Amino acid sequence: MTSTASTPAEPGYRVLNPATGEVVETFPTATDAEVEAALAAAESAYQSWRETPIEDRAKVVSRIGELFTERADELAAIITEEMGKPLGQSKGEAEFCTDIFKYFADEGPTLASDQEIKTFSGGRAVVQKLPVGPLLGIMPWNYPYYQVARFAAPNLMLGNTIVLKHAESCPRSALAIQQIMDDAGVPAGAYVNVFASHAQIADIIADPRIQGVSLTGSERAGAIIGELAGKNLKKAVLELGGSDPFVVLDSTDVKGLADTAWDTRMENTGQACNSNKRMIVAEDIFDDFVAQLTARALALTPGDPAADAAETYGPMSSRAAAVGIAAQVQDAVDKGATLHAGGVLSDGDAAYYAPAVLTGVTPDMRAYKEELFGPVAVVYKVASDEEALTLANDTPYGLGGAVFSADTARAEKVASRLETGMANVNTPAAEGAEMPFGGVKRSGFGRELGPLGMDEFVNKRLYYVAG
Repeated sequence: MTSTASTPAEPGYRVLNPATGEVVETFPTATDAEVEAALAAAESAYQSWRETPIEDRAKVVSRIGELFTERADELAAIITEEMGKPLGQSKGEAEFCTDIFKYFADEGPTLASDQEIKTFSGGRAVVQKLPVGPLLGIMPWNYPYYQVARFAAPNLMLGNTIVLKHAESCPRSALAIQQIMDDAGVPAGAYVNVFASHAQIADIIADPRIQGVSLTGSERAGAIIGELAGKNLKKAVLELGGSDPFVVLDSTDVKGLADTAWDTRMENTGQACNSNKRMIVAEDIFDDFVAQLTARALALTPGDPAADAAETYGPMSSRAAAVGIAAQVQDAVDKGATLHAGGVLSDGDAAYYAPAVLTGVTPDMRAYKEELFGPVAVVYKVASDEEALTLANDTPYGLGGAVFSADTARAEKVASRLETGMANVNTPAAEGAEMPFGGVKRSGFGRELGPLGMDEFVNKRLYYVAG
């Protein structure tokens, strides 16, 4: 290692409560010696972990899942303070991790089993699914547990080992995950948390012991990590931004569907990659739809995310995030868009931004092409199914999308033509540990969760025995 432990531009690892703007605790960035120790431990553990029968690995992975639910209250309190997620959602995230680890513990042995293939030259040919070695995971702040779970669970099942670099704003949750891994019986070195700096990440990716890297984060971060991975000939999975369309072709219950759209958009204070960031609504119900969203927005007041009271909204993850989305919305308003509700940035150091409803967005506005990673519902009016589809696909992103209609066949006709990695009919998104997650275009590449989640960092080795 030749990098320094940190750079002046980096804030370092710290807990900064976005509800107050207060720095609660700081943590030292890893030294180069600590990074080297993490890499050495991951490589050493791989030699034995790969040889551990998958059924035995499954017992450990299953126990990891159990601990996420057993410690859900403690885990929830940590991330509510770290990044402002409402307490109930924080607990739900921790418990969902149990489902993910259990899915891969139960299904992993079958998913990783040999697949015999037809041969035309005699003999026996199978495709084996073997581990590849230590992996680097670079995880985001918006779902501090869930994002780690969907990367770690399948790879621990496969026999890979993990060096985990979490977001600088989530040090306590990163350490809580490490404790769960240790207590569940993950061998020392098979999962290693490291508070690495940005400069150290480049060194880690270049290290010959690391065989792949998975990043969930921004488009900008994806470009940097993708370049580093390519330069060093390392496999990469990138789950990046999204600007998912929520297409409403018709509805017999406009209020109910608008409520669904609003609740989906406000999940995690609008800070979800696959959130319904663009609502595309048929002109005959557009006004009613917008009116219902506006009523929901106007009913909200700022609140403490730890209290999680009804009709309140919590802070965004940071003051910088709140300032950023305020600038995007203001740009739209300055260029002629209509702000129906919300859009107010709190005073002081806290990160509150009043949930907003925005219409009249046009291609010359930042909000048309950029991802709005916060509590803003942008609603577009369309006159036909074809116009809706064209608008839905007019984005540099391609993560997910949903189409709604009382006529399922009509919705399916549009949904089948969405340029996305995930397309849904009459539901905002398919959810479950068994459902593959990932996108196309500038939303990244690779898949997590479901059967495809064990198909990324794997040596699909041909094994042939001549007849």
